[in-house]
Amino acid sequence: MQGPSPSPLTIAERFAKPRAMSNPPETIRVNTSRVSCDGSGEVSAALGHPRVWLEIDERGYAECGYCDRRFVLIGGPADHKD
Repeated sequence: MQGPSPSPLTIAERFAKPRAMSNPPETIRVNTSRVSCDGSGEVSAALGHPRVWLEIDERGYAECGYCDRRFVLIGGPADHKD
């Protein structure tokens, strides 16, 4: 007889990107509260994701839902130089 079947994964769990603890998301400091991200960075735009526009809110940062980049407003509440 088999044991209980594992519970099904949620949609978020199915599509979640594994993140290595040694590689935190990239943080980009910016001067404006409205930024765009296409995931390309220093590589070809063909290797990125569709361009999205992000609005930095009262927390002082916004995160891209595709690549997890964090955009921090310079001088804002989340602007901590490490």
